Amino acid sequence: MELRHVTAFVAVAEELHFGRAAQRLQMAQPPLSQQIRRLEKELGVQLFERSTRSVRLTSAGRSFLEPARAVLAGVDIAQRAARAAGRGEYGRVTVGFAGASSHESLPLLTRALRASHPGIELILEGQTYANVALARVAEGSLDLGFVRLPVTRLGVSTRVIAEEQLVCALPLDHPLAESESIPVAALADEPFVSFPGNAGSSLRDATFRTCETAGFTPRVVQEAPDSYTILALVAAGVGVTLTLTSCRHIQQNGLAYRPLAGSAVQLQAALAWRTDNPSAPLRTVLSVAARALPTPRPPMDRGAGPSRQTSFDASS
Repeated sequence: MELRHVTAFVAVAEELHFGRAAQRLQMAQPPLSQQIRRLEKELGVQLFERSTRSVRLTSAGRSFLEPARAVLAGVDIAQRAARAAGRGEYGRVTVGFAGASSHESLPLLTRALRASHPGIELILEGQTYANVALARVAEGSLDLGFVRLPVTRLGVSTRVIAEEQLVCALPLDHPLAESESIPVAALADEPFVSFPGNAGSSLRDATFRTCETAGFTPRVVQEAPDSYTILALVAAGVGVTLTLTSCRHIQQNGLAYRPLAGSAVQLQAALAWRTDNPSAPLRTVLSVAARALPTPRPPMDRGAGPSRQTSFDASS
């Protein structure tokens, strides 16, 4: 059954006049009559009673009219949905994130998107650590990921959304908690609480790099899947940890945060997406993110490498 035949039937059924129906459809009357005859032949029933004076629906025609209207309405909805998706007004975008560092940035993005583009649904996949998020963006199983620089994958674009520092979290009754700042080397003999080694955590990687620069490898005695649990274990006296300034909103009884002595260890949080991802909804989300999560100013030195630092332009 061809859609044009259904359209022709509805026009004739509503006008009950072949001439007016042909004019409504902007076509000649003979082709319209042919389309109705072909539809009747396909259905095996007569849809209209025709005479030189009038056109009337048969009982079969009356039964067919409402379902035919529903078909045309469904096609119209589908067409509008497709056009809206093509404009980036409708669709789904999968987002990978993890950790307390998304505590501020992710709600800002979701609220801004809901307000401006309610037809776009964000599929949020938590516990997707930065390195895992980056790998999944590169392979195409995520549209957008919260990652940390540097990014060394070709074909992945990034935009910085926050710049943070490493700080030390330790039990409030720890002797080092008396200090205004803590030299990293002073933690050499301390037990550490950390993210799992196989989770793809960029914070764990940064912790190990920082400690190794200070001349030791951290002794991890307990692993946990998120910053909330890690900091609860620190407050309980299990060990110390290096965490981010964005995690200081997590307040636990018996927990203290202290800056690291010397030059601050900086980490940049960023959004990452495949440069060649054709998704129009993703482009809309990136445009909204550029307003809701602007790149901090003045920017830090991004360094060189194969990653692509992008200031997203909605027109691109």
